[in-house]
Amino acid sequence: MSQRIVSPCVGLCSTTVGDSVCRGCQRHDVEIHDWMTMSSEQRECRIQELDAMRVEVATRFLCVVDAQCLEDQLKRYRVRFRDAQPALSRVVELLRVGRDRIQDLSRYGIALEPSAPDDPQQLYVALGQALAEAGERRRRGEPDARSCERLEDERLEDSAI
Repeated sequence: MSQRIVSPCVGLCSTTVGDSVCRGCQRHDVEIHDWMTMSSEQRECRIQELDAMRVEVATRFLCVVDAQCLEDQLKRYRVRFRDAQPALSRVVELLRVGRDRIQDLSRYGIALEPSAPDDPQQLYVALGQALAEAGERRRRGEPDARSCERLEDERLEDSAI
């Protein structure tokens, strides 16, 4: 029996055109190359890092005011997401596939920060640029990049509370 390998891949990898960090899934080229050889724990850790990065970046632009509404709309429009995926990371997926059709973000349980572009296409461009920059910092291992070790430390601190 085979086990499905979870991947954040969105099906269009910009590393094939020379990017060192994929614009779709925000993994860097080495991670993409090594993904199939990683243990399930290593892959899960990388997915958690990517989710944490997306949440950190997306918080600058928007907030989820109704997570159930967001989930219902994702299901309605068949936008792929993971059960354990944070709501703000899910918004990145929603904007990736629906930015051309979305008229009113509040119908998805989303509110914009005052400085964020109010047009979903422009919002996605700004979010994409910020994610690309964060992904590049993560690739280089800069201090603000959340590593698996930092995530594990945070989990231990949370469980001690």
